[in-house]
Amino acid sequence: MKILVLIKMVLDTVEEIKIDPSGKKVDTDAARFILNDVDNHAVEEAILLKEKYGGHVTVLAVDAPEIDDALFTAAAKGADRIIKVTTGMEQMSTQTMAKLLHSAIQNMNTQFDLILTGVQASDDIDGEIGPSLAAQFNLPYIGMAVKVLPDPQGRSTEVVTELGGGLYASYRSSLPVIVGISAAEKPPRYVPIMKVRMAMKSKKIETIPAPAPPPGSKIDVLKLYKPVVTGGAAMITGTPEQIADNLVKIFRDRGLS
Repeated sequence: MKILVLIKMVLDTVEEIKIDPSGKKVDTDAARFILNDVDNHAVEEAILLKEKYGGHVTVLAVDAPEIDDALFTAAAKGADRIIKVTTGMEQMSTQTMAKLLHSAIQNMNTQFDLILTGVQASDDIDGEIGPSLAAQFNLPYIGMAVKVLPDPQGRSTEVVTELGGGLYASYRSSLPVIVGISAAEKPPRYVPIMKVRMAMKSKKIETIPAPAPPPGSKIDVLKLYKPVVTGGAAMITGTPEQIADNLVKIFRDRGLS
């Protein structure tokens, strides 16, 4: 079984995000980038599938700050091949990234049985990467997956998805299929730094130059700014009747009644 995992780096929102002096982009020198959490789960699910059923795992990413560390970590976990798409673009839309990944995958000339990606990201809450790629490849897409159960004959797979409220759904799809992982069957494994350093010595990151970006794909940012700090919330106290009267007055004063 040939499995492809797509990963990306996102801003670590725990750290303070600073704006570049130009006012048009995030100061990447002051920012910290981390692997998108559910992409980490996608890598883990791919490695688990390889350990259970055998196969070959390729991890692919578009160039970004600190992406090399993430790729070598994936190799230390068990990925067989790690690849980086070089673009030279600092900012791009999710749709542009999907088109670049589509082109890169086509240029690899490899028929993958499964393409796994994180179901969403902090800069892609709607989770457009998976469905966009599925549309371009004309393949089925199943999102919010928590378990992938391939057919032993390698012609189809069952995908279990989480619906919320303790409910799950099971889908069966022919292969190849693109799956958006929301959680791996097991928590992503910890990899000691020494194992990552060994991967850096034994593995090589392949590079694929991206094609020219399609027209209209560049994002022209006019200005970035932090949210303006305003007054805090007003706490309304008193009896239920007094609170109701105050709310009615607020609504009237703001023309909402």
